[in-house]
Amino acid sequence: MAKIKMKTKKAAAKRYSFTGSGKIKRTKAGKRHLMTGKTRNRLRNLGQSDLVHKTDLKKAKRTLPYG
Repeated sequence: MAKIKMKTKKAAAKRYSFTGSGKIKRTKAGKRHLMTGKTRNRLRNLGQSDLVHKTDLKKAKRTLPYG
């Protein structure tokens, strides 16, 4: 019986990337529109990447089996 390979969820692959140590990196939400009401400091922080929270890690790893 042939072993079936898992498929990567392409929507998740576009949203997440892996760091060198194996952690999952994501982009922050809230920087698409309606930015005039947000402070410069807040917008600058929204532009930086962040790590996936530990409560969502299991779900993210399941969608990216070969990360």
